[in-house]
Amino acid sequence: MKNVIVVGSGAGGATVARELALKGVSVTLIEMGKRVTTDIAFQCYDNLDIGVELLKTSCLGGTTLVTAGNAVRTCQEDFKQMGIDLSSEFKETEDELNVGPLPDTHFGEGTLKIMEAASSLGLVMEKMPKSIDPKKCIPCGKCAFGCPRDAKWSSLKFLDDALAQGVQIIENTTVTGVTTTNGRVKGVKTYNPENGLKNEYNADMVILCSGAIQTPGLLRSAGLVAGEKLFVDTFVTVGGALPDIGFYKEVSMNSLLKKEGFILAPHYSSLLIPRIGQNRIQEKDILGMMVKIPDESSGRVDENCVFKQSTANDVGLLAEGCATAGAILTEAGVDPDTLVSTPARGAHPGGTAAVGEVVDKDLETEIEGLYVCDASVFPRAPGAPPVLTILALAKRLAKHIINQ
Repeated sequence: MKNVIVVGSGAGGATVARELALKGVSVTLIEMGKRVTTDIAFQCYDNLDIGVELLKTSCLGGTTLVTAGNAVRTCQEDFKQMGIDLSSEFKETEDELNVGPLPDTHFGEGTLKIMEAASSLGLVMEKMPKSIDPKKCIPCGKCAFGCPRDAKWSSLKFLDDALAQGVQIIENTTVTGVTTTNGRVKGVKTYNPENGLKNEYNADMVILCSGAIQTPGLLRSAGLVAGEKLFVDTFVTVGGALPDIGFYKEVSMNSLLKKEGFILAPHYSSLLIPRIGQNRIQEKDILGMMVKIPDESSGRVDENCVFKQSTANDVGLLAEGCATAGAILTEAGVDPDTLVSTPARGAHPGGTAAVGEVVDKDLETEIEGLYVCDASVFPRAPGAPPVLTILALAKRLAKHIINQ
């Protein structure tokens, strides 16, 4: 029987661990964070300032606990051109997660105003595909803080399945390095900061799913070159005043406008309030939109720092997106004199162990038995939520390992 170590419990780690365990593979999953209930996941944010603020969490289930539940296919053609056809895995995942738009009952006044305004300007906004159970969801605007009703899919659901299949989950433990012997993976070294204990775990295979910031360091510990070409899916939120709209309580990003070089989606951010600079403005008076771009892979993760800067092309795309968002919001009734933007932030780091450069089409490195299955392997920035694609990649990797 194969013995596999999975590092990280987000979309990739939870999925591959579950899929392998369902086929009888012995799996140990190691996570640096601890388990929390979804309603307090916001307490696990540990954002980084890397030139842009990078949003991320450290807990069992990772960032899946604080996503907006968006489920869109990203980079499908890019991967296909590299010999990775995810068609069946996308379909399998969408069916399993009941992916689809929410019913009309879950669209608030603010989102509807934005969709109607876009239409009047000749722009088509579609309903966002979601992995949210509408029977459990009572719109409250807290998607990015952790769902208080556990209505949206998170990898905790797959981790529970994995536990039921005998997967050993080790929490509060940091993987500090990958060990190898004669060109083959041997296992991992770990450290528990709570008790100061160091340990080593051996396995036939190691799958790194710890994210594009942590994964490169682990690859370097095994003697591989990784960490270049970091992208983060840079985004800003544009918004202004529309009295008593109550937008902050709506389902976040419930519709989507796709343009060449950026996407737009209804989005509330409390960061807009002080930037408007009017004491009379409260959270109930804000209507906003997210502008997200597929930023250039101009960042890096090395031994000493994580760095990402916006290129001239990035700035140009953000400016174009902000102008479009401003026009839609003004058409929706927002006072144009109150329109402001948040600072640039990043939510989807990736690219630091890309397919064709650090891993092959089976997501294996030059070291036999050492795999990567997170957004590190993306060949470029998707400019849209990558969770569904990571799930599909993890399912494909599990099938590959099982069939070996």
